Amino acid sequence: MKGGWVYILANRKHGALYTGVTSDIAARMVQHREGKGSAFCAKYGISRLVHIEWHDDIEGAIAREKAVKKWRRAWKIELIEGANPDWRDRWFDILK
Repeated sequence: MKGGWVYILANRKHGALYTGVTSDIAARMVQHREGKGSAFCAKYGISRLVHIEWHDDIEGAIAREKAVKKWRRAWKIELIEGANPDWRDRWFDILK
């Protein structure tokens, strides 16, 4: 059984947010950065990886993503700022 990533993208600090899930974060981020990740992200220029969390099984990741998508915006901002107060693009952390 393969694990998965839950992630949140933004176009800028406190900007538009997108929550997603994937088993391959690097490939998914390439899609988002090329404007092929989702129509919503492409429309609003959302490609900054501001939150990422690993789950040992993909089912757990999918459940978490569904829960986070239902959260209030303020809760998502709290989640992001808890680990990434400057809204840095975590994509560069993954590349290392």
